[in-house]
Amino acid sequence: MMRSASPAAGTDPAALSPRPDTFGPMLRTWRRRRGASQLALALQSGVSQRHVSFLESGRARPSREMVVQLTTALDVPLRQRNAMLLAAGFAPAYRETNLAAPELLPVRKAIDHMLRQQEPYPAVVIDRLWNLIQGNEAATAFTLFLFEGPPPAPPAGKPPNLLQWLLDPRALRPKIANWEEVARHLVSTTYAEILADGGEPKALAFIEEIMAFPDVPASFRRLRFEDRPQPVLTLDYIVGGRSLSVFTTIATLGTPQDVTLQEVRIESFFPADERSDALFRSLAAKG
Repeated sequence: MMRSASPAAGTDPAALSPRPDTFGPMLRTWRRRRGASQLALALQSGVSQRHVSFLESGRARPSREMVVQLTTALDVPLRQRNAMLLAAGFAPAYRETNLAAPELLPVRKAIDHMLRQQEPYPAVVIDRLWNLIQGNEAATAFTLFLFEGPPPAPPAGKPPNLLQWLLDPRALRPKIANWEEVARHLVSTTYAEILADGGEPKALAFIEEIMAFPDVPASFRRLRFEDRPQPVLTLDYIVGGRSLSVFTTIATLGTPQDVTLQEVRIESFFPADERSDALFRSLAAKG
C-alpha cells in the first residue's frame, strides 16, 4: 500500500532516516550490489544513463516517483526502499502493518490454510530474523517433544526465536547430532541474506547476538565449500534415545506491497525417512 503525505504506519522515521544527501551513495551501493552498470540500470528503469550518473553523484535530486522507479528496477527490499525515500527527502511509501490488522485478514486466512494443510507435519510462520509468529498444532507437539516439555520462556517483550533455540546450548543444540553443519549453514545463509537486503542495523545486531553463543566462530559467517554436498541438508535430532531427521521448505508471499508481508516466511517441516514420518504421526495422534 502506498501513501504520499505521511510516514508508513508502523514505521519509525527516526530509526530509518539516514544522514542527509545519502541517496546518491545508497543508489550506487544497491546498483553495485545487484551487479548492474549505470547503463544496465538505465535500460531496466527507463531512466537515462546520464541521469543515473547525476543522481549517484548528487548533481541531481530524484522525485518521489523516480526513487520508486529505480528501487523497483533494482529489486530493493521494501524496508530499504523506505530508507532511500527518506534519504531523498520523502516520507516512506510502504507500510509495515501488524499481521493482526483487519486489512490483512485475507492474508491471515491464507496462512492459516497453509498451516492446516501441513498437518500432521509441523509448519511455522517466522519473520526475517527467525522470530516465531505462529505455528500449527503439529509444530506445538514437535516443540514439546524436542524440549521434552515446555520450551524456555523468551526474554520479556520478545517472541521465541528459532535460530537462537538451535544455537543455544541450553536449548536444542545438544539434541542436534549434526549441529556444526546445520549451524554453519543457517548462520552463513542468514548473514548473506541480511547483507543482500542492505545490512539494516537491527538485522546486523541480531547477527552479533547469535555469534555470541558459545562455539559459534566467526568462520560460521561464511558457508564452507563441500566437494559433494547433500541434495538437502537435514536436521538430525536425538531426543530421549529416539532419532528424528527432518528437512524444511520456505514459502513467501508473492507481490507484497507491505514490509511485514515481504518479510514473512512459512517454514514447513517434512520427515526425511520413514521412522521420522511415523514419529510425526504418533505425535499427532497423541494430540
